[in-house]
Amino acid sequence: MMVVLSFNFFVDNPKLIDMSNPVTHQPAAGSYGTNVQTGEWSTGLCSCCSDLLICGLGFLCPIALGCYTANKYGENACLACVPGGMAAMRTHMRLTYGIQGTICNDALMTCCCGIFETCRMAREIRIRNGEA
Repeated sequence: MMVVLSFNFFVDNPKLIDMSNPVTHQPAAGSYGTNVQTGEWSTGLCSCCSDLLICGLGFLCPIALGCYTANKYGENACLACVPGGMAAMRTHMRLTYGIQGTICNDALMTCCCGIFETCRMAREIRIRNGEA
């Protein structure tokens, strides 16, 4: 009975089924936002002197910087406390901003160069938002 009711709902409301503009071309695999894959990070991994506020926060309290970075990027601030959260955010940030790289590189950079990479991600967000 439930199937008949939902089918009748669509039949009785032809505006819900709009076939005037059908999909004729599927998006390419791997296409995402502005993923041009030609960009680079705005600052280097060890460019801490370019933003002393971020550098100071990163070395005094790395967790606070991770929470600040996630929040400024529009994610939940607790993402910095989740295992793999910063690597996932770095991957998303790289794809959004069109920065070259791989998921493996994202995981290695956040794991092996944690504080430096978190500082670079925070600087990137501030630069892209016009705050630095």
